[in-house]
Amino acid sequence: MKIVLLGMNHRTAPIDVRERFAAVQPQPLLRKLVDRPEIGEAVLLSTCNRVEVVVTTRNPDEARHVLFDFFGRELAEGELPSSASLEDMTYLRHGREAVEHVFRVAASIDSMVVGEPQILGQVKDAYREAIEADTCGAILSRLFQRAFATAKRVKNETGIAQRPVSVARVAVDLAKQIFERLDDKNALLIGAGEMIEAALVALDDHGLGGRRVANRTAAHAEALARRFSGTAHGLDEIDSLLPDSDVVLSCVGGEGPILTRESVAKSLMARQGKPLFLIDIGVPRNIDPGVHELDSAYLYNLDDLQEVAAANEQERQRESERAERIVYEEREQFEGWMVALQAVPTIRDLRDRAENVRRSEIDRFAGRLRLDESQGEILEQLTRTIVNKLMHAPISKLRDETDREAGLIRLEQARSLFALDEEEKQIEDEGEPDA
Repeated sequence: MKIVLLGMNHRTAPIDVRERFAAVQPQPLLRKLVDRPEIGEAVLLSTCNRVEVVVTTRNPDEARHVLFDFFGRELAEGELPSSASLEDMTYLRHGREAVEHVFRVAASIDSMVVGEPQILGQVKDAYREAIEADTCGAILSRLFQRAFATAKRVKNETGIAQRPVSVARVAVDLAKQIFERLDDKNALLIGAGEMIEAALVALDDHGLGGRRVANRTAAHAEALARRFSGTAHGLDEIDSLLPDSDVVLSCVGGEGPILTRESVAKSLMARQGKPLFLIDIGVPRNIDPGVHELDSAYLYNLDDLQEVAAANEQERQRESERAERIVYEEREQFEGWMVALQAVPTIRDLRDRAENVRRSEIDRFAGRLRLDESQGEILEQLTRTIVNKLMHAPISKLRDETDREAGLIRLEQARSLFALDEEEKQIEDEGEPDA
């Protein structure tokens, strides 16, 4: 049995294509997929950044056609752009590459942001859906259990998830370093664009207390504040909001600073020495650089955050190399299990084939030999000994080869060489035995 994976992710297809393949109800799709004779087991992972189907099969070439057909007929909604083809926007993995890919996805090594924690929960959900759909058997269950164990090892043995790399996440991480906790703090977000939204998501993840959104366009501020249970304000209210704000993030267009040194100094006096953390990610800058000179004011601009993000990315890269070694170790162990799993039926089938040949030939010649009971027992013992001695070396090789990819190749060769997957045929001698 082989493992095959067909997938599409943020590297191979744009979001307007990926969203057409999103699977809201995976269980009916999984059942339909395993109804195909070419597919044994199946798990379907569908997130905003990837759609992947993992299956077991006895014939990878046939499974490949089934999976592309499944993507095109069952998952896709609408026609792809005329210049795009499904094969160009997907990736196909077989055997150890498929195993390694599943482990890397679960461990967040293959994510858009390496180390992000959400993907492991999404992989667990996909596995649970397959279990409930009864499309996940012994092989894929073992695969995903080892994937979860790999993710746990990567989390515990590396620092891959400890350093944020997006500007918004870096900003929130710095805020946490200053305040230690955010659940009792208030934030003032100036602007309502993507950067401010990403920062709000990061702040919300850390349980931020109060959220106020100030923007030139009231409707945009209201829409964003509503999403995050905050309040909406105009830019003319900023000075009155500052004294009660612990964290200020600003990213709004304008020719001059929105926050002057004087206005921030006044708010600091009203705060009676409590620190104020300001993050200016506007271009041009929204906050007077002179604010940095004020006691209890901590000002970071976009360049500062990008430097931290770049340093974090380099550190994550080093941690990623350690994580890759863990994936390699876990993949080797899983492959050893796969070889051992498949060796048992191959050895059994090989013994059965040899015994069938031995029994068939004795039955065919017994009448001509006219042996008495004692002689028949001697013939039985002789032929059984010959068969056992002939089978000893190949069976020992199959048993011993359990820890590397060569073992799977050897099993395939044995099944092909001894025709173990073909229908039993009556073995005939080319001529009559000598009288």
